[in-house]
Amino acid sequence: MLDKLTTESRNENTYNIDAMSIKDIVTIMNQEDSKITNVIETQISEIEKAIYLVINSFQNGGRLIYIGAGTSGRLGVLDAVECVPTFGVSPEMVQGIIAGGETAFLQAVERAEDDAEKGEKDLQKREITEADTVIGIAASGRTPYVIGALKYATKIKANTVSIACNKEAIMSKYADVAIELETGPEVITGSTRLKAGSAQKMVLNMISTAAMIGIGKVYQNLMVDLKATNKKLVDRSKRIIMDATGVSADVAEEYLQCSNNNVKIAIIMILLQCSYDEAQKRILQANGFVRKALNKEEDGK
Repeated sequence: MLDKLTTESRNENTYNIDAMSIKDIVTIMNQEDSKITNVIETQISEIEKAIYLVINSFQNGGRLIYIGAGTSGRLGVLDAVECVPTFGVSPEMVQGIIAGGETAFLQAVERAEDDAEKGEKDLQKREITEADTVIGIAASGRTPYVIGALKYATKIKANTVSIACNKEAIMSKYADVAIELETGPEVITGSTRLKAGSAQKMVLNMISTAAMIGIGKVYQNLMVDLKATNKKLVDRSKRIIMDATGVSADVAEEYLQCSNNNVKIAIIMILLQCSYDEAQKRILQANGFVRKALNKEEDGK
């Protein structure tokens, strides 16, 4: 079946890549990569549907769970891990599962992707429920491990999304929403860590970022729910407060301390000149949305 997958086809533009200069190699790679955004654009409607499923899960106490093998699995783990410091969520809220377990993140685990039953068992270990959204990722769109996971998720009525890099992918049949990113032949035949991987990462970024915006983790274009767990993030928190309110660095630092290092609370306290208790009350009533908590027009800010 591999000969029917565009991700496994030979790229006619790179037949002689081994004889090219380094400049020509990177030029052709860049040209191929430039096609990715157009491919993603064809799937915007499906990506939007996936995001609404994730938002619904978050609003109902559910989780976002990525599952994949090889490069696809690593990309899911990467996106999940980055949500914690960026949006201040718990590691449980967004999770990444890779075939072969944690070892497979650093070193290939042979044949792990061929075990459909293991995909099901790995989801069972996470005790998924109908409140969760499971996103299966596979460049080929036919990875047994991922299909096994999607089948199980469907069985227990969780939301399901598939992300493949071929049209009419087998695993699309087992998802509520099927995102098919036909990135075409790779520069190096079958090396789906290239265009296919880049396209997958961009879409995962879209899904997690837009979903977090959808539950109030962003104000304007500022990551107001980050956790100041190190000096860099403390400094970033101050800059976010300054950008959102126009105050000086000293004032931002003062309010960050007064708000118990809660950027959202600090912003509301400054803009409404209210107490910590009042700011906290407002943000709770607004379900975490700073704009709603301020209860006023932002004049396009």
